Order: sequence, then structure tokens, then C-alpha cells
Amino acid sequence: MQLLTPSGQRVTATGPEISAQEIEAQVADVALADLLAMYTDMTIVRRLDEEATALQRQGELGLWAPLRGQEAAQVGSARALAPDDMAFPSYREHGVAYCRGVDPVAVLGLFRGTTHGGWDPNEHGFALYAIVVGSQTLHATGYAMGVSRDASSCATITYFGDGASSQGDVGEAFGWAAVFNAPVVFFCQNNQYAISEPTTRQSRIPICQRAAGYGFPGVQVDGNDVLATLAVTRWALARARAGAGPTLIEAVTYRMGAHTTADDPSRYRDADEVAQWASRDPLARVRTYLVAQNALDDSVDAAIAARADEAAADMRRRCLTLPDPEPLSMFDHVTVVESAHLANERADLAELLGVDDDPPPAQAASASASASRTNRAPLGRSPADRSPADRAATDLAATVSTARTSPSAASPSADAPSADSPSPSSPRPATSLAGAGAPVPPPQTPGQEASCPR
Repeated sequence: MQLLTPSGQRVTATGPEISAQEIEAQVADVALADLLAMYTDMTIVRRLDEEATALQRQGELGLWAPLRGQEAAQVGSARALAPDDMAFPSYREHGVAYCRGVDPVAVLGLFRGTTHGGWDPNEHGFALYAIVVGSQTLHATGYAMGVSRDASSCATITYFGDGASSQGDVGEAFGWAAVFNAPVVFFCQNNQYAISEPTTRQSRIPICQRAAGYGFPGVQVDGNDVLATLAVTRWALARARAGAGPTLIEAVTYRMGAHTTADDPSRYRDADEVAQWASRDPLARVRTYLVAQNALDDSVDAAIAARADEAAADMRRRCLTLPDPEPLSMFDHVTVVESAHLANERADLAELLGVDDDPPPAQAASASASASRTNRAPLGRSPADRSPADRAATDLAATVSTARTSPSAASPSADAPSADSPSPSSPRPATSLAGAGAPVPPPQTPGQEASCPR
């Protein structure tokens, strides 16, 4: 599926799973201003990625997983999500994190070693990075099964690579999602290499065709085409919300840099291959199309680049001042209700360090965690169109109290920035599209078994 060719030509696409009419309908509301918005997103995301790579080379980060070349796949799919949808990433979805309103410095904290997470998944609809390859597909499937049980209107998406598709976790997630008709979109970014092994040594058929064996659709899209990626992801999410079950999207793209900053890609791929994929650059094709449509000129492009530089400089400044965590903070947020075993471990370490043991109050879900939900309005869609299902409010404080006193109690287990827009570290506006509307008011505090708290 392709709507923008590498030369910047607008084409009409069709495929075995989606007709030309269906795919065009998904982007009928995307104006030139909206495409410029996504181009701006991709420009900023690339610049932040470059700055993070430089920080690692200068010893400020322990490691970094670059995303250069995959900006369209990430921005296009992320902008298709509704505010109450939930995304489960791997460790390279920096562009998705940006679109979901996660502070880039919070992501850097993970690679700097100052945090094990860095952001509130509930607040952003974006789970913590999964370092265990492929595990996030099971997390997403379980979450989606709960969403289906609760008859909620939100959908789930999970990101993984072509290498992860060889993991047993991914096959198990496909099986469970199919049998339970879970509202989950499996988004595989096929960047051609599982660290050093090419896709040809991982699969004899296109990865998207694996879906047929599980009984749900598989679609292959040009992952360097942000418009086609937006359209296909919207289509798959709409299927999920309508109760049609899972979809597998294979976004064919290319990792232009190293797998991580500990990798040397020149040892397993040649320069000619890299040059060939460089000619398919996701930013270049959008820029070419916008220029041809008189929607982008040198002055606007320079302003976008300057804003990206400003965002990168701000990220660097704040990264270098990230405080080292207090030793006892490692026990925070491990579970919703702290167990006696965990409390004893905290007390033991406090005694060893000679500091006061002051455990935090019970961590309760907050119904006011919707401040950044305005960052997550879907491109061109009003969040009010898909309000969360009504559910009874539960006093979580009472649940916590019961869990503490009863041994048998179960423990609770976007937008185009303008020149005067805030930096990525500030709350971002809902979306640049007309008709985006206000975000959906958050539901009341969920109970201990709620699976779609937004």
C-alpha cells in the first residue's frame, strides 16, 4: 500500500485486504496543512534522535537505539490513534512517544540510567519501553482482551520489529488475539535487519502473510510513506473498535543507522544497499510533494528546522541535569499496593544506608491524569466521536485498605507545531486539524479490574 511515491507523487493504492475506496476514505480529511504537520513531527523526531545519538557518543547515555529512517512509520501510525487508545512499544518507538506527548527527556532517562520507566503509561496511553524482545505483544493482547470484555471503545496497538517476529511471544500473541477477537493492531516495523540478520534469513514469506494462518488480515504498507501508514493504521484501528478483531500491519522501512550505538552495521550490510534506501527517505518524499503543492517553501522549511534545533538543545540541557535517583526510589511503583516482602526489603536497604525509611503512600489511579491527553488527539478525528464506555466508579482507596487488611483480597494488578508553539517538553496542542475538538473527559477512577482506565 502506497500513496506517496519516493519521488513525491500522489498515487492511488489498492490491495487484497483494502480497496482503493477504503484507503482513500481514511485520508479524505487530510489537508495539505495536516501533511505539513506530520512533516514537522518527523523533522523534530529525527533531530531529537540525532541529538540523543550524540549524547551517547559523548558518554551522557549508556546506550541509544536510533530510529532514523523509520519516522514515517512511527508518526503516521501514532497520529491515527485516539486519545483513549493504548500503545505498547519496544525500545525504538521514540517517534510514537513524541506523538503521545511523552517528554523526550523522560525517554532519555531510561538510557541514562536514572529511571526504569520515566513516564506514566496511563497519562499518555503509551506503555513503558519493553526491552525483552517481543514481550510487549503479549502485554498488548492481554490489555485488548480486557478492553473487549469491558465493551470499551478504545483499541490497542503494539510495535515490534521483523526480528521480534521470530520470537515465540509474538506467535502466542497472534494466537490469543485471534481466538479472543481482541481489538489489537500488530504493527511490525520491518526495517530489514534483526540486529545483523536480514529479513530473508528470518522468513520465507512476507511477514504480513503470517496473519492468514491465525485467521485475521495482514497488510503490507510502505513504511516510508507517512500518508499510507496513517491510512492503513486508521483502517486497522477502526476494524478493532468495530469488533472485527486483530490486524497485522507490516510497515516496510529501513533502519538507516545502527541497531543500537553498540552496533557496527557496516559489518553486515554494504554501502550500495544503504544508498538505495536513502533515496526512499520518508522526509524527502513529503517535502517534495509539499513543495510541488506550494505548501512548503525554503523559509517555512528553515523555520521547522530551527524549531527542531531548539527542541534538541532543550532536550540536551535538561538531560545533562537529570538528578541521580535516591536509592530507596527503586521500590516505588513496583506494585499498586506494597507487599510486606517489598516493605522489608526497603527497610533493610534504608538501615544499610543509614537513612529514614519513608515509604510513599499507596499508589492509586488518578482520574486527573488527563492533562496530556490533548497531545493524543487522532489526526483529523474528534475524540468525542469515540467516548469511553460508561463504567461504575469504584473507591480505590477502599480497595487499597481492604487489600492491606485482608490476606485474601486481590491486589490490583497531533499535531503540526507552529512557530510559536511550545517545545516538545511542554504540553502540546491537541492537533493542527480543523474539527479536532476537545479531548474526551476522563472516566472516573477505575476499579481494580478495569483494563481501559482512559
